[in-house]
Amino acid sequence: MLIVALVLAVIGLAALVTAVVTSNELIAWVCIAASAVGVLLLIVDAVRERSRGRAGGAEEEASAEPAEPAEFDAEYLQDEDAETTVVEQTEDEYSGGENKP
Repeated sequence: MLIVALVLAVIGLAALVTAVVTSNELIAWVCIAASAVGVLLLIVDAVRERSRGRAGGAEEEASAEPAEPAEFDAEYLQDEDAETTVVEQTEDEYSGGENKP
């Protein structure tokens, strides 16, 4: 349908140029008709695409299975080789003594 609308746009443009050059009223009306039909086809196509998108989204949501929760790894937290490091705040020349406890 989009290809038909594109062809109508080309026909409308050609009719417009011809109508301006020849000052023919009939060709001007052909231009207007081709443009109107093209716009209607674009609107119909957009409405179809929107309704198709909504219907497809509803089907995907209905068919989606609930995800299983991730398993908790207790061994990850009980790592015996892990070291704990204490970081002390030191006063540097830029802090102006603001880091004193």
